[in-house]
Amino acid sequence: MQNRTADGIAWMTASPDAWAGDSFFKAHNCWHRALYHLDRGDIDAVLGLFDTESYGTKSGAVLDMIDTSALLWRLHLRGIDMGDRYAVAENWSPIATPGNDAFDDAHAVTAFVGAGRRDAAASAIAAQRDAMARQDDNAMFMRDAGHQVCRAILAFGDDDYAATVRLLRPIRAIAARFGGSHAERDVLDLTLIETALRSGNAALAAALAAERPDSRHGSPLAQLLARRAQTMPLAA
Repeated sequence: MQNRTADGIAWMTASPDAWAGDSFFKAHNCWHRALYHLDRGDIDAVLGLFDTESYGTKSGAVLDMIDTSALLWRLHLRGIDMGDRYAVAENWSPIATPGNDAFDDAHAVTAFVGAGRRDAAASAIAAQRDAMARQDDNAMFMRDAGHQVCRAILAFGDDDYAATVRLLRPIRAIAARFGGSHAERDVLDLTLIETALRSGNAALAAALAAERPDSRHGSPLAQLLARRAQTMPLAA
């Protein structure tokens, strides 16, 4: 979040034995390292990490699937061809419909949308509606933000950019209510920016893109988004 990508890569590659062995956080730490490379535009490094460390074991652990799906969605937003990597959606299928966790649901829906499995995404969202009728913490997390995030992701997959903006903009300031770190929730802003760019919403794209250089000085990704916003064609 400080855009210290070179420092981060150096730190994580200096002692991988400390975290890349038999560690519950192996895939998550790899995800952080991949984000450094993604910000720098080194897509080959990101895909290499995905294929060997992030999803090389085809893990069905929910924490690992969250990281895998989150990384794939960021690449999806960049227009990178994922080939058969969205096979992670198969691992979500048995657990994505009970509506058990708002944060997990959001990542399951990104995997389903990326894999072109709209029906599975819609089923997960429908299960959330039932879950929101309960009186527990997760129901509150879904009502506050999680349900809108999932609906926005599905709308993005449907190229319904107006709906994506309508659903995501109001929850930017309260997205922490459905879980995740700043780095994890940053994908919501990235999705919103890409939506504005694709829909020709020049004012929104410029405003959102202008926020990133203020907090990420020298970020190649922030600069790329700003250039795209400045040169984007207006919607017809």
